Amino acid sequence: MGMGQRLCRGRWRCYHQCISRPTHHTTTTNVRSESNQNAARRQPTPVVSRSKSTYSKTSVAIEISESIKPGSVCFQRTPVPYTRPVTLLCVPILIRDPQLALSEAQNAQSAGADIVEFRIDEFFDPALAEADPDRQEREIARLVRESPLPCIVTCRSAKEGGGYSGSEDERIAMYERLASGERKGSEPRYLDLEFAAAAVPDVHTRVARIFGSSSDSEQRTGLIISAHDFQGRPADLTRRVLAMRADGFANVIKVAFRARSLRDNLELFELLRDADRPMIALGMGEFGLMSRVLAPKFGGFLTFASLRPESVTAPGQPTVSELLDLYRFRSIRKSTKVFGVIGWPVGHSMSPLVHNAIFTEYKFDGVYLPLPVPSAEGTSESDATFASFKATLGSLIDDPILDFCGASVTIPHKENLVRFAIERLKAQPGVWSLDAVSLATGAANSLLIEREGARISRVRVFNTDVPAALAPLRAALGSLEQKGIAIVGAGGVGRGIAYGLAQAGAQVTIFNRSLPRAEQLVAALSEHLTGPGSLRAVVSEALSALPRFDAYVNCTPVGMAGGPDPSGIPVPIEKLGSAESNSGNNRSASVVLDTVYKPVETPLVKAARNAGWTAIDGVTMFIEQAALQSEAWTGRSGPRQLMDRLVRAKLSQPQR
Repeated sequence: MGMGQRLCRGRWRCYHQCISRPTHHTTTTNVRSESNQNAARRQPTPVVSRSKSTYSKTSVAIEISESIKPGSVCFQRTPVPYTRPVTLLCVPILIRDPQLALSEAQNAQSAGADIVEFRIDEFFDPALAEADPDRQEREIARLVRESPLPCIVTCRSAKEGGGYSGSEDERIAMYERLASGERKGSEPRYLDLEFAAAAVPDVHTRVARIFGSSSDSEQRTGLIISAHDFQGRPADLTRRVLAMRADGFANVIKVAFRARSLRDNLELFELLRDADRPMIALGMGEFGLMSRVLAPKFGGFLTFASLRPESVTAPGQPTVSELLDLYRFRSIRKSTKVFGVIGWPVGHSMSPLVHNAIFTEYKFDGVYLPLPVPSAEGTSESDATFASFKATLGSLIDDPILDFCGASVTIPHKENLVRFAIERLKAQPGVWSLDAVSLATGAANSLLIEREGARISRVRVFNTDVPAALAPLRAALGSLEQKGIAIVGAGGVGRGIAYGLAQAGAQVTIFNRSLPRAEQLVAALSEHLTGPGSLRAVVSEALSALPRFDAYVNCTPVGMAGGPDPSGIPVPIEKLGSAESNSGNNRSASVVLDTVYKPVETPLVKAARNAGWTAIDGVTMFIEQAALQSEAWTGRSGPRQLMDRLVRAKLSQPQR
C-alpha cells in the first residue's frame, strides 16, 4: 500500500478531510482493529487518501457506518461545504541521516502520531551533490515511500527559521519533481512552502502549475502555504492571511508566530474559527502552548509535537507524551472546558499533572494548562503587573468561545486576583463573589466561572490555601482552639494561614526578620478577625528563646530546592529539643508543617522527624488545596490518594 493510500489507526466515527474535489465513487479499505486499552487511549486520527481526485477548495466528508467491523470499512465520499477536520498530531523530524529519520518516524507512529513532517532543510543541498546530483532527491523519495506514516515534506527557508539557504530555483524544482510522481509511490502527502516565497511571480506561476490545475488528472500531493514570525505577531497578520486565502490552490494555510502573551492565542483561535479551509494557527514560545493544546477545540488541521524535549523544531513545542498523556489531546473537543494555573513562572507547576489526572478519572470534559502571566519589572512593578494580569485574565474570562471556566492562581498573582475581583464585584455585584478569607487576607488562589451558554452566570473567587493548611494541623492536634502555633514568615502564605488559625481559635505568633512588617500584618488581620483566637508579632531571633509551641508552620522559601537557602532549617528544632525531653519548655511534643514541597523531605521535615516530632510535608497541603479546587470545578470529591501518588512519584524523579 503506497503512502497516498495509508490510513492511521483510529476510532471509526465521522471524520472530515478538507482536501480535494472528490470523484463520485465508493472506496473500500481495510482498518486495523486495536484491542489494547492503552493504545486505544492514544489512537490517532485517520489520514485519508487523496487518490483519484484533483485538488480544489471543496471538502470531502467521510461518512462511516456505525455497524462497521474491523476489516471492511466503506467510505462514502460526498461533496459538502468545508467542515473542520479532526486535528492531527504531527511529529517534525529534522533530516540529517535518512535511515535514522525513518527510525524516528517509526517511533512517532508508536508514540501515537498521525503524520510526520520531514524537515529536509539541512539535508537538501544541491551544492554538495556534485558527484551524484540525484542522490539527495532519491533519499528524500525513499523517506516518503518507506515512511510508516503519511508525511509532509518541508524545506524551510532560513528567512523563516529553517536551515535552507540555497538556490530558490533548485528548491522549487525539487518540489515540482516530488509532486509530479516521477518516482511512483514517493509523493508526499503535503509539501510546505512559505507564502513569501510563493508570492514571487515566477515561483507563483510554477506553484500554480503544480497545485492549481483544474484538470481531472490524479494529484496525490497537497500544498501547505505557511508564514512564520519568530519575533512576534506580524503587524500585517490579517492582510497576510487574506492574501494566503486568495490563492485557491493552497490546500492548507499555516500561520505561526511567537506569542507575546496569552491573549495572542485568542486571535489564533479566531483565525481558525473563520477559516475557509484546513488551517494551522500556532503560537510559538511559552505563551503559545495554549494554541497547540487546544487546536482540536477550534478545528485546527494539525498541531506539532516532538518525540523528546531535545528534538523540538520550534520554541514552546510540547512532546507527544505531554500532549497525549498530560493534556489528554485526544479527548479535547469543541465542548471542552478550559482551566489552568496562572502565575510566573508556571512551567514546572505540578497542577497540570494533578488536575488533568482528575479530569481523566472523572471523565470530566476539561483540560488544564499552564497560563503564564509575567510580573513586570521597574519602579511601578505592582501596578504594571496588575495591569498585565487584569488585561489577560479579563480577556480569558470574557472570550465568548474559549469556555474558560476556572483557574488556580499562584505567585505573584494571588493579591492581583483579589484586586481584580473587587473591581469586577463593583461592576457586577450579582455575578461576582469573594470569600471572607480572601477579603481578609487580600489573597486568593482559586477562580470558578460558571456559564450558561455564552453568558457568564456566576464567578467565585476563593482561597483553598488556608483550609488546606488547617486540615492536617487539626488532624494532628485534635483541635486548634487554644493551641499555640508559630508562623515563620510574614509573606502572603503566612498571612493567610495566620488568619485562618486565629479564626479557628489558635493563639498565633508570627515570627519575621522584620518586626515592623509582622506588626503591620497583625494589625491588618486583626481588623477582620472575628474568631476566638489571637495574633501577635515577634522578631525571628526570639524563636528559640520562647517556650515550645504546639505547632510550627514554615511559610518562607527556606529549604526549597533552587531557593535562596535550600539547606536551611527555619525552625531551630535542635535547640528546642526532642519529643522525649521538653528541655525546660512547657510542652513535650510539637507538630511541624512545611509549606515547601520541593523537595518532599525538606531539611525542616527531616530534622523534625529525627527529633521525634510530627512532620507534615508540603505535598500534603498542596494536595488538599488542589482537591478543594477540583471539588469546586467538577462537583465531586477530589481523589486525594490518586493525587498524592502522582505528585510524590513526579517529585521523586530527577529534574531535567
